[in-house]
Amino acid sequence: MAARLKVSSVRREAEGVLALELRAMDGSSLPTWTPGAHIDVELAEGIVRQYSLCGAADDTDTWRIAVLREPASRGGSKFIHDRIQPGDLLPVRGPRNNFTLVDAVRYLFVAGGIGITPILPMVRQVALTGKQWTLVYGGRTLKSMAFIDELRGIPAGDLRVIPEDEYGLLDLDYFLGTPRPDTAVYCCGPGPLLDAVETRCATWQPGALHLERFSPKAAPDVTADDGFDVQLARSGKCLRVPGGQTLLEVLEAAGYEIDNSCRAGICGTCELSVADGVPEHHDDVLSDAERESNRVILPCVSRSKSAVLVIDL
Repeated sequence: MAARLKVSSVRREAEGVLALELRAMDGSSLPTWTPGAHIDVELAEGIVRQYSLCGAADDTDTWRIAVLREPASRGGSKFIHDRIQPGDLLPVRGPRNNFTLVDAVRYLFVAGGIGITPILPMVRQVALTGKQWTLVYGGRTLKSMAFIDELRGIPAGDLRVIPEDEYGLLDLDYFLGTPRPDTAVYCCGPGPLLDAVETRCATWQPGALHLERFSPKAAPDVTADDGFDVQLARSGKCLRVPGGQTLLEVLEAAGYEIDNSCRAGICGTCELSVADGVPEHHDDVLSDAERESNRVILPCVSRSKSAVLVIDL
């Protein structure tokens, strides 16, 4: 969906966190979504940001997002905190879900700060199924941690609220030190937290860990690589992707309009199908199975291991 939605409310959810509720301008129902989904929000010309939907997935009248004011904001969070008011209209695309909830016997959720936003609806859905869940939720201070009251109202489960100023950093060795073959692990938050969780889950069964990053990991330096050729399956046209230039940039320069948003490999908007060749993945979106299939690529960051990559364009 691409539409302009009305900001129906703006509420301070925690210290430095605003929650925005969005509705259709004509009051019609919004598209359905599943926990883990996000939307693209156009805040100003050239500024598009992805925000996780964190309301109730069965609410078709309202979408809710929450935005942390970032001290080093590149324009997105500052725009929302300083300028957005109820009644404003925001261009929105989506929803899209690269962080889907898989079926498991039990769940371990790890959230850091604003990383609670995609996790909250997941916990709510798992609780409805009656399955076992644990949420380990860390933040700088209790006042900076959003949706605490909502989380405490979710029945059953094991909620651990651990503000750093009172208890220190999360004890990941305690929660993740012993692999559990029946448990799915979901984590969202700052990069260092995700890296630490990823390290500790290295000995868990393949596919147990599911991550969503708000910023990409450091990309490899490709300025000196030899590049590769990309062949467009529908037209047979061949293009050269040199070192230092992305596949997305080459396709755009050739006149192809590829949907994209983050240009950093974290939103999945620009995903293309691969007909032949072996992609070299540098994104933070695709699952291990998707990577091993050699059938999809995110052209904003990924390249090719084979001399020629054939894509479905």
